[in-house]
Amino acid sequence: MSERAPAIVVIGSGFAGLGMAIRLKQAGFHDFVILEKSDALGGTWHDNTYPGCACDVPSHMYSFSFELNPGWSRMFAPQPEIRAYMERTADKYRVREHIRFGAAVDSMEYDDAARRWNVALADGTVLTPKAVVSGIGALHIPSFPDLPGIERFRGTAFHSAEWDHSYDLAGKRVAVIGTGASAIQFVPHVAEQASELVVFQRTPPWIQPKPDLAFPAPVRKAFEKIPGAARAFRGGIYWALEARAIGFTIDPRLSGPQERVARRHIENQIADPELRAKVTPDYTIGCKRILLSSDYYPALARPNVELETSGIAEVREHSIVTADGREHEVDCIIYGTGFKVTDALTGLRVTGRDGVKLQEIWADGIEAHRGTTIPGMPNFFMLLGPNTGLGHTSVVFMIEVQIRHVLSCLRLLQESRADSIEPKPDASRRFNDRLQRRLRRAVWNEGGCDSWYLDDQGVNRTLWPGHTFEFWATSRKARPEEFLLRR
Repeated sequence: MSERAPAIVVIGSGFAGLGMAIRLKQAGFHDFVILEKSDALGGTWHDNTYPGCACDVPSHMYSFSFELNPGWSRMFAPQPEIRAYMERTADKYRVREHIRFGAAVDSMEYDDAARRWNVALADGTVLTPKAVVSGIGALHIPSFPDLPGIERFRGTAFHSAEWDHSYDLAGKRVAVIGTGASAIQFVPHVAEQASELVVFQRTPPWIQPKPDLAFPAPVRKAFEKIPGAARAFRGGIYWALEARAIGFTIDPRLSGPQERVARRHIENQIADPELRAKVTPDYTIGCKRILLSSDYYPALARPNVELETSGIAEVREHSIVTADGREHEVDCIIYGTGFKVTDALTGLRVTGRDGVKLQEIWADGIEAHRGTTIPGMPNFFMLLGPNTGLGHTSVVFMIEVQIRHVLSCLRLLQESRADSIEPKPDASRRFNDRLQRRLRRAVWNEGGCDSWYLDDQGVNRTLWPGHTFEFWATSRKARPEEFLLRR
């Protein structure tokens, strides 16, 4: 079954897809549809519902600049509040009428003759838009470790992004595998319910205190009633977070104050010297994402909790055996092992001009021009594409910059009366060569650790190498000389 309309297809209804849709309408582009594989909008904020799920970026910054929310209850909003914000925003800007739920995209193929994309859905429907905007993000494919014998396990097992709320953890022997951003949020809640909890740690994260203050009603009222108050507060947060990037991108030695804060946090919250040694990283701070929590270390210090640092040798029917031969009896395994970030992009079934597949274009590594467009992929745009991730502030800022970039590309198409737009290969090459030169000098490549920021060749395909205002200054508007326009 084939459908010609609409002119633009937006994939995903998280912050990226939602923001793109709103800005399209405001710019006069109304002929578009949002394809959402789930039954509700929200993206990762719909999928992740684990106990303690919350933002680790201050709420006033983790929201659209054009839709400030003076009513955030806390400095770091919990998942239900973020989801509610997205729902209200979608309703306010009448975006919901453009969303097609349960519409999983199977493949995308560019038709050179028709100058249109064939977007095939899992149900057999084929849409033929002029342009495609991918807003799928990178945090939607759960990553599972390859554990020997896991197929023999007879207990309950689930990933934090697919939390089994029907399973009662009370009185159970629970194993948590992973100590990343999600794990440090849900471990304290699991520790309160489980009779025994073993947390399997491969590499300790750097953790700083989380200043998660509740906003009193008078403060929220002031944000709402006093002109400019909420925006000024957001501006203060923005520049405070930008200051953190100095040590990441200029000189790791400048992150000394951040490391001292993290070390003091360990000393203040953990008395046991053995446990303190286990949770103290041996790599440069910032090499992996710095996490925020004020209740994770106290949870590890509970008498019913054990932090296991030996590698997992095998999983048996009702236990996990570590490399040192110890056997831990468990009823449930919870994976806090994050997401397949690069795989979320390389797994896309996209065929561009002249029948060239995206995987062929990315044979030497994933990259995009200004993180948004790809040579050989006409009228194809990626939000949160390669090297647009951040380790110090809100990705919503990056999303908004990319949205402006996409809109400027669409205006170039209109003004030139062209059929297609794509970046020139040499322009894309220059951009990515400069980007990688900067990344090689940054903490993520010199910090002595291996993280999900790097691909299997050790190349950072995930993060932007500088401050976000640099990205805004250089990428918010498409430069005509960097693009091929075909009529």
